[in-house]
Amino acid sequence: MGGGGQQTESGEPAKGGGVGPDGGLGGSAVYTWEEVQRHSHRGDQWLVIDRKVYNITQWAKRHPGGIRVISHFAGEDATDAFAAFHPDPNFVRKFLKPLLIGALAPTEPSQDHGKNKELVQDFQTLRNHLEREGFFRARLLFYCLYLGHILLLEALALGLFWVWGTSWSLTLLCSLMLATSQAQAGWLQHDFGHLSVFKKSSWNHVLQKFVIGHLKGASANWWNHRHFQHHAKPNVFSKDPDVNSLHVFVLGDKQPVEYGIKKLKYLPYHHQHQYFFLIGPPLLIPVYFHIQILRTMFLRQDWVDLAWAMTFYLRFFCCYYPFFGFFGSVALMSFVRFLDSHWFVWVTQMNHLPMEMDHERHQDWLTMQLIATCNIEQSTFNDWFSGHLNFQIEHHLFPTMPRHNYHLVAPLVRTLCEKHGVSYQVKTLQKAIIDVVRSLKKSGDLWLDAYLHK
Repeated sequence: MGGGGQQTESGEPAKGGGVGPDGGLGGSAVYTWEEVQRHSHRGDQWLVIDRKVYNITQWAKRHPGGIRVISHFAGEDATDAFAAFHPDPNFVRKFLKPLLIGALAPTEPSQDHGKNKELVQDFQTLRNHLEREGFFRARLLFYCLYLGHILLLEALALGLFWVWGTSWSLTLLCSLMLATSQAQAGWLQHDFGHLSVFKKSSWNHVLQKFVIGHLKGASANWWNHRHFQHHAKPNVFSKDPDVNSLHVFVLGDKQPVEYGIKKLKYLPYHHQHQYFFLIGPPLLIPVYFHIQILRTMFLRQDWVDLAWAMTFYLRFFCCYYPFFGFFGSVALMSFVRFLDSHWFVWVTQMNHLPMEMDHERHQDWLTMQLIATCNIEQSTFNDWFSGHLNFQIEHHLFPTMPRHNYHLVAPLVRTLCEKHGVSYQVKTLQKAIIDVVRSLKKSGDLWLDAYLHK
């Protein structure tokens, strides 16, 4: 290391002149990929954006998207991830400026870990084209109508109870209406969470808290910190919380074999495709998510999200207590969440669970997203039913893009994938659902074989 440079937080001196007091390069501080990759541990984290090297060790704790999502890119090139998550990168760069410690040496490639240079450049060219053509601009009327149909379902369900009473058949009908409202509100808060509706981030944050807090009784911060990790490293064990099954399931082709070789048998995994129907869709939202949300809000002292969530419960009991009493209202809420949970699980898992799962492989953004994601055929019903997440590929590549533009972008993404030999999978809704069960059975069989014979 050259002498006279500024020392980084890890104690390593920067090459050349280090960083000036204004946050700019104070000289010719340059690093190799090998040096950057050494700073990929908790308490010592660097990353690269557009060939510039940043020390994020302390900033990660204050990162608005959560410490984990940014830490997942420590020691790596985060250029495409940075562009994907931030609709206004120029604003965010103001926060990056004090973290700048140097740049990649001129002899170093822009891509780390031997990534395909042409593929990366072609993807970035596509993104720049989509930005210039306005595909990242939202149609506010679309989202106003979408929110309107959610509120209408809520009002109709309550109105039917007021007019027609609480017979079993009517209660079932209204529960289905409320579950539909809950599911669609889930897709809408997801849009706001990705900052894909308004130009001002603050407006997206407020509307997300209203939808997920007041309409669903959940926490925006809990959802974002969890969901952003999934987008950053989909289907990557230890980084994507959606594949952290807490030993209840073994997923993909590698984890079952690892469990089997280690003789781990927390549950009879060769029957997981059967018990999935008992503890997966029925319990995820009303039990697991509910406990996790409350625990997270209290542990993090997130009183704002807690207050929003409490408005949901207050409104729900004010509306339905006159008809069902306290315990009846609790039963109604639980049944609605039971139905909503089925909807949520099948939609979210059919795009990812049958796809490739692995430990960190340091792939480029396009390849990483495509091997972990598939699309479902487009139709008016599929678009509505899944909140346009039938275009999961486009959503993962461009999470801040308004969902009503996915179908316009899909042909361009498919062409790029064909050019570089990247698989672009599209399934029917029926096949996608069946593949969830087939995948669980395949993983269970792999576990049993390894458990018995390896």
